[in-house]
Amino acid sequence: MSKVTVRARVRYWFDNTMSKGTASLIGWLAVVSVALIVTVAGFTLWLAPGEPDGAGQAGEVLWITLMHALTPSKVASDKGSAAYLAVMFAGSLGGLFIVSMLVGLLSNGLKQKVDRLRRGRSRIVESGHTVVLGWSDQVFTIVGELVKAHASQKRSAVAILADRDKLDMEEDLREHLGDLGRTRLVCRTGKPTEPHDLALMNLAAARSVVVLSPEGEDPDAHVIKILLALAKREGAHPPVVAALTSGRNLAAARLAGGPDVHLVDSDDTAARLIVQSSRQSGLSVVCMDLLNFDGGEIYLRTPKKLVGVTYGEALHAYQTASVIGLRRPSGVVLNPPGDTVIGADDEVIVIAADDSHVRLAAGRPSVDESAIAAPAAPPAPAPERTLLLNWNGRAERIVRLLDAYVAPGSVLEIAAGDPRAGAGLDGLRNLTVNVKDCDTTDRFALESLGVGVFQHVIVLSDDRFDSHHADTRTLMTLLQLRDMQSTLGEHYSIVSEMHDENNRALAEVTEADDIVISDTVIGLLLAQLAENRHLAEVFGYLFDSRGSEIYPRPASSYVRTGAEVTFSTVIEAARRRGETAIGYRACAGRDEPPHYGIVLNPGKSDPIVFAEGDTVIVLAEH
Repeated sequence: MSKVTVRARVRYWFDNTMSKGTASLIGWLAVVSVALIVTVAGFTLWLAPGEPDGAGQAGEVLWITLMHALTPSKVASDKGSAAYLAVMFAGSLGGLFIVSMLVGLLSNGLKQKVDRLRRGRSRIVESGHTVVLGWSDQVFTIVGELVKAHASQKRSAVAILADRDKLDMEEDLREHLGDLGRTRLVCRTGKPTEPHDLALMNLAAARSVVVLSPEGEDPDAHVIKILLALAKREGAHPPVVAALTSGRNLAAARLAGGPDVHLVDSDDTAARLIVQSSRQSGLSVVCMDLLNFDGGEIYLRTPKKLVGVTYGEALHAYQTASVIGLRRPSGVVLNPPGDTVIGADDEVIVIAADDSHVRLAAGRPSVDESAIAAPAAPPAPAPERTLLLNWNGRAERIVRLLDAYVAPGSVLEIAAGDPRAGAGLDGLRNLTVNVKDCDTTDRFALESLGVGVFQHVIVLSDDRFDSHHADTRTLMTLLQLRDMQSTLGEHYSIVSEMHDENNRALAEVTEADDIVISDTVIGLLLAQLAENRHLAEVFGYLFDSRGSEIYPRPASSYVRTGAEVTFSTVIEAARRRGETAIGYRACAGRDEPPHYGIVLNPGKSDPIVFAEGDTVIVLAEH
């Protein structure tokens, strides 16, 4: 091993100090400046004693030298001997070099600081804020809903950490969402999987954390890595809500995240909504209204005055809120039996326009007994025929969920150009499945399927293409089906799956019964759970095939059509059937966005005149 020389050690030490940044460079510049001033002052006292103007004190000479170093132009006004002028000129040249270096260093240091701020690398000091980790198209839905939820708050903030440029994130969000009202938007650039970057978000003071499933390959692995990083950090752990694309990864994600994490199975939730919407026209709009913060929202209440009252009596307890179920120590139950007694530990689940509107009604409800229709026996379930167009990663789950709903002897026809279509469907109990190779955008191929013999048509998004192209193909299929219906006089319900919310307006031309924007649904659900994670049980119950679900049923089955009734009368008619009425749908407005004729949680005393084709929206067992 060669011996390290003193010169090499000094140079190594000097290089290390120079690499420490702007402050170190300025420190070295200060040392050089002091050396220059002392040297020039020494030469002045030696070569030109008593100059200028009889100055003889070392302090005065040092001050004059300092002024020449800082202001090199002062040499032009100097007078004295040649030696004095030569020394001052040399000092001014050195000062010119030092000042130039100082300006350059300060400019570069300031630029680095501005770049750091621009890149979003400073730690935020918010408290009670909602943190969003990651970036996907769902971020626009989530932030937009949180802005609506916080509209009445004086101080609220949403902080986003993603591996994107800070200014680009802010510009994209403002372009999509417009005015954010009172909510402050704070973006930071970093990797949510890195503990050092997570420290920027002040998670200990956060209200909740939302982990997004990113676009690209194997997104669940990325989510699980973020959950591991959150679990390993020190300090307080706020509630975490995370979305996974596959239910197969739920166990690993629960182990990674710990007890403070609530996981949303994106594929399962979207699949359940698609299946339910295919059987109940308008259901997707009802669910979207319940999930967003625009109209009716779900709240939990513990009213002491209702303890000891039965659930059936509590249905009339609120004037501007609709009771839909109970949250008991044993779990959530929607539309329980009417004789269920509300206990002291129970919470009442209601739909209301706002938290402040949940108030008990005064007096007894106005019910018109003469307007209530006699209950009829429900029809026996009959076999159905369903057509499934296209195939994707959640199609198998959709088929198995559909199998749990239909009567034995039902038929499912799968038409798709995907070689995976129909794979993995062993063990179905009620469905007979047939698979055909078909280009679902081709009119002649669709006509060859005999679509008119089916009661329900489900159009899935083909995941062999990117989301924008898949939505375009879905629109083409819907247009073909719409034209076939009008030309051939066929009648069947159509539910379609799409990715981009902006394509909903285009799809309305096709007059499809339901359009499920899967990414938007998951984004809305994450926003709801970020505000109140206890609602997870409620929405899980709603999307489950077991227990009570949402059904739109003919209004004529509950009250006389053409007669003016109050919604209290509708609630009473539904209660006598063991159901909970939460709203209605006017047939005349079924094609008018954004609610498509659906009215949730109307006032109990509001007068309503139902026409033929109108439906009452109820929670019922079947």
